[in-house]
Amino acid sequence: MKTNTTLHPVDQPLEMRHLTARVWKSFFFLSTIIAITALTALLLSIINQSFGYVVIENKVQPAAVAPQPLETLPPESLIEILRSSLNRNRIRAIERQGLLVERSQAELFALVMENIIRPEVVASYNLDQSLFNRRSIEAAAAEKYPHGALEFRSWLNRGFLLNAMNSKPELTGVRGALIGSLLLILITIAFALPAGVGAAIYLEEYADTSTRINRVIQANIDNLAGVPSIVYGILGLAIFVRGMEAVTSGAVFGVTDSNGRTVLSAGLTMALLILPIIIINAQEAIRAVPKSLRDASYGLGGTKWQTIWNHVLPYALPGILTGTILAISRAIGETAPLIVVGASTLLTQDPSGPFSKFTALPVQIYNWTSRPQAEYRHIAAAAILVLLATLLSMNAIAVILRNRFSRKSL
Repeated sequence: MKTNTTLHPVDQPLEMRHLTARVWKSFFFLSTIIAITALTALLLSIINQSFGYVVIENKVQPAAVAPQPLETLPPESLIEILRSSLNRNRIRAIERQGLLVERSQAELFALVMENIIRPEVVASYNLDQSLFNRRSIEAAAAEKYPHGALEFRSWLNRGFLLNAMNSKPELTGVRGALIGSLLLILITIAFALPAGVGAAIYLEEYADTSTRINRVIQANIDNLAGVPSIVYGILGLAIFVRGMEAVTSGAVFGVTDSNGRTVLSAGLTMALLILPIIIINAQEAIRAVPKSLRDASYGLGGTKWQTIWNHVLPYALPGILTGTILAISRAIGETAPLIVVGASTLLTQDPSGPFSKFTALPVQIYNWTSRPQAEYRHIAAAAILVLLATLLSMNAIAVILRNRFSRKSL
């Protein structure tokens, strides 16, 4: 007797839906695996270029300058070495950026290395080459560079974080770029967050969405979120660098040694860049607040502003901070607007305030990756790790604040 395996017509659509669900589940799982694999490959590639063997040749051997290691000498001895080894013109040029007697031991040691010892990386290798081809690297270095020293180097080290920028990749650091990025983000958030949240409150709580002008405003905000960043750079150049130069250069506050290409101009430009993102995310967060919460406040005699300030904003704040995290992540990695408004590619002095010349980590990474020498690719990879660590740290702080406000709003 044959068993009838034909599905009932009612069951056929159900089985087809289950099959479709399994197909889409497999597709989403495969997409996640591909994304994780790509990100892992990118991170491994960066790490691979941040460590490895290097061959260093010194123009002057440290033993010919001092009988003991230079890094252990006190500041007075390092100053004496500089004055006895360099001519007066070079000493004057160095002291224009700060007197020798006012510098720390680390700064004096860096000056000795840069101006007297003058180390130069003549060959460099990636981490995978250093791990799997160590013997061949040692033999090639001994044969080709008999006066060089082969050492395993981490391009991301304490000196790289604390040293000022230098034209030589062996001695350069990202201190100025890191300070510039942090100042830039602080100025950006200080202007964009209040303006963005205020605009979202007006559009959601006060504006009449039925009027044509408010619909046009909303449509423009949605469109501005997708405008290429280079357009904002041109806008910042025209408005903040040139049109408002007296303010952004600090001339109205008595600053005379600067122009409009300052940290303040860059921060205002980046604030315009992320402003639409903050407004849209804040609107969604405010829109998600239950209407019953507002009605309860009105029922107890609260005014509209009291309702917004005491009930709507605390409830929507976690969502607003989520949008701010996304905006910060975009702003901290932007390069094109900063180049347009005048970010420096080599800045030996740290930014000291909003009216200072500046550079940022993305600008330095872009500049170093465009160089043909292998050493610049290594320091670019190390700077990328610094940028990722900075981004993750700032996002972690924002996530902690968001979670704290989420618990308070419950």
